[in-house]
Amino acid sequence: MGVSAAAKLDDLRARLAAHPAVVVAFSGGVDSAFLLKVAADALGERCHAVTAVSPTMARSEVADALALGAELGLGPRHHVVEANELEVPGYADNPVDRCALCKTELMDVAAPVAAVAGAGAVVALGTNLDDLGDHRPGIAAARARGAIMPMVDAALAKAEIRALSQALGLRTWNKPQLACLSSRFPYGTRITRERLRQVDALEDGLRGLGLRQVRVRFHETIARLELELDDLPRLLAPGVRERVVDLGKAQGFTYVTVDLAGFRSGSLNEVLAAPSLVTLGRGPRRVS
Repeated sequence: MGVSAAAKLDDLRARLAAHPAVVVAFSGGVDSAFLLKVAADALGERCHAVTAVSPTMARSEVADALALGAELGLGPRHHVVEANELEVPGYADNPVDRCALCKTELMDVAAPVAAVAGAGAVVALGTNLDDLGDHRPGIAAARARGAIMPMVDAALAKAEIRALSQALGLRTWNKPQLACLSSRFPYGTRITRERLRQVDALEDGLRGLGLRQVRVRFHETIARLELELDDLPRLLAPGVRERVVDLGKAQGFTYVTVDLAGFRSGSLNEVLAAPSLVTLGRGPRRVS
């Protein structure tokens, strides 16, 4: 018989409480909100949060992360800092190890917060067990910088985190999956502030039409929409299809298309099915 979610939650609490202080990297998504709630309950004033605001973060998520931090009672222990991955050498070229560059930047801006939190403070990421099954060079980069991933260590998967979040009264329990806006661009496609805003604004508009889980994949003049399959009929409802096209054209896209395979997290990693070499700062490392 497997370990219950409740037992894993107890394990997570114990792991967090064992540290002198914990700084949760908090984006406002399902995973980081759950981790912050558990850490705040387990450590009290020894728990801090850091939200790195950058051009790659959806504007709506910045506001929501601030609201959630207040709801969880962090007060001045919620540190909002500026980051700019686009200024990291190589990042804007969108290499396959882009996430490693991003996590390195995150750890750099989180380090001063950890210093404020006190001696022995660690930075904790909301990585869960399911995240290990995809191409995630950022995980290795963050670990190399000293980050801990306590939900992986407690063997918590996404479905368990959602269920436990609901039991804890977190409004994020059924929040759609989120990801850095840079994940909308195929590897090798240059990432710019203007393009990030195009994607962000179109996704905002689609959510305004009642489409919850959306991704706008950027293909130069083409916006490829990934939606939950159950939402496809909604997309074709009278007046909605036309509105979606108008929204896309308003953001500078010539064509607005729909991916019939539907939403899937990390779909742009499908081109990485064959093993490839990426650089993580200490020479090449093979991934698959």
